[in-house]
Amino acid sequence: MSKAKPGAAAPSGAPAQATPDAGPSTLYKAHLRRVKLTRWSVRGTQALLLILFLLIWEIAPRAHWVNPMLTSYPSAIWPTFIDMLQNGDLLHHTAVTVMETVVGFVAGMVLGIAVAVALWWWEFVYRVLDPYLVVANAMPKIALVPIFYIWLGDVTSIYGIAIAIGVFITILMVFAGFKEVDANKIKLVLTFGATRWQVLRKVVLPGSVPTMIATLKINVGLALVGVIVGEFQSSKAGLGYLIVYGSQIFQMHLVMTAIAILAVISTIMYLGIYYVEAVIMRQR
Repeated sequence: MSKAKPGAAAPSGAPAQATPDAGPSTLYKAHLRRVKLTRWSVRGTQALLLILFLLIWEIAPRAHWVNPMLTSYPSAIWPTFIDMLQNGDLLHHTAVTVMETVVGFVAGMVLGIAVAVALWWWEFVYRVLDPYLVVANAMPKIALVPIFYIWLGDVTSIYGIAIAIGVFITILMVFAGFKEVDANKIKLVLTFGATRWQVLRKVVLPGSVPTMIATLKINVGLALVGVIVGEFQSSKAGLGYLIVYGSQIFQMHLVMTAIAILAVISTIMYLGIYYVEAVIMRQR
């Protein structure tokens, strides 16, 4: 039996030898380039819109299209920012607002999730409280600010309104997420003898993670709104206090500086929630 010569073609019946990995195809590389180009186009457009907004804001008061006393302009905000940063006022007022927001946000989420779990555990309680929760969520919480001030005082009332403004929407959203968990999964684990606590821990809570993340995104803004509204009423420190104080003495540079810092805080909090969402979704 003759041996095949090196380089000769394999017999028709012989299995083909595996070829080395050629890497991503040309079409896939082109797709990646399009995705990257789209991402950078979005970022570039966002930056362009921000620059355009700042330019219009700078030009409009200087050209007296609007009254500069009512709007200020970016080049006047920067010196105010530097001055407040140097004398320590900026860090103090920002720290007060951030601390109040974080406490209100965390407390509202924890309390809302705990109540939602209780409503899922005892359906009778949910049936009794459901209309009251809907009405409480629909009620404008700003109307409660004077009451909270009388009940809780000038400092604690800020935390109270920050919690109240987000806790009811948290309860309703998280409980709705609990009810949307696949009923067949619950029946399956019950068939294997799972207790109600195990159903909650193994099925209901993991299945409601996307709803909880959506609730985080909503509450992070609501908590900040509640804090600022509370600071408008009674605070002696914080960015809300700066806004009220600046408007009373017609220092719009101060007002706009505080608003710009609030925008930065909102952006940082949003990015934090976005990072948490990315980490959780990768693990799922």
